[in-house]
Amino acid sequence: MNSEKLDILAIGAHPDDVELGCGATISKAISLGQKVGIIDLTRGELGSRGSAEIRLKEAAAAALVLGVKIRVNLEFRDAFFVNDEKHQLELIRLIRRYRPDMVLANAIHDRHIDHGKGASLVQSACFLSGLSKIKTTDHNNNQKFWRPKNVFHYLQWNSDMPDFVVDVSNHINQKIKAVKAYRSQFYDPNSIELQTPISSKNFLDSIRYRAADLGRLSGVDFAEGFTKTNVLTVSDLSTFL
Repeated sequence: MNSEKLDILAIGAHPDDVELGCGATISKAISLGQKVGIIDLTRGELGSRGSAEIRLKEAAAAALVLGVKIRVNLEFRDAFFVNDEKHQLELIRLIRRYRPDMVLANAIHDRHIDHGKGASLVQSACFLSGLSKIKTTDHNNNQKFWRPKNVFHYLQWNSDMPDFVVDVSNHINQKIKAVKAYRSQFYDPNSIELQTPISSKNFLDSIRYRAADLGRLSGVDFAEGFTKTNVLTVSDLSTFL
């Protein structure tokens, strides 16, 4: 498994969380030469549509669309994973393996209970990964401690006010293409599977119009929003110019 250092590690509770929450931001980062990877905590096996096997294939297809360096599924139990030592250590091993400077995680509060749990687990693992007395190994090699500089949370179902947005005007179409790789999950007029809150045409359309609304608020065509729990440090005010 590739252990190349990443600039950004995006983590989602389910396959498709990352694409929906920050797919365009990832596309933009990669276009700028940044190295990005994705970790899915579960296989989404309790979803009403598709199956774990189908979603794994769809996740691989979406990863190719975005051009990420790695995609790993930790196969935690969908809906039943918890923020405990066992789950933290498994995630810490991957954080230390890929040594990201930035982590993008699920929304802190959201409709699906796994999103908030995923956010909490990622926050805990990122902090604990920086403690030198927590020992982990990877392929029988002792790992060095590592703490990402920033953890940010992408917006999901809830229309929360972001702390900041990323201008993704030139990457919204790539995001939608990556989302549509999950053919089992989203709008398909010919599907005979159960209808869910995310399988409607309105939801698929909302990917574009919600990004357009954040763009309206921030003076660009399309944007993706993020929240933070830590104080954001910049070297000087030119960062905002």
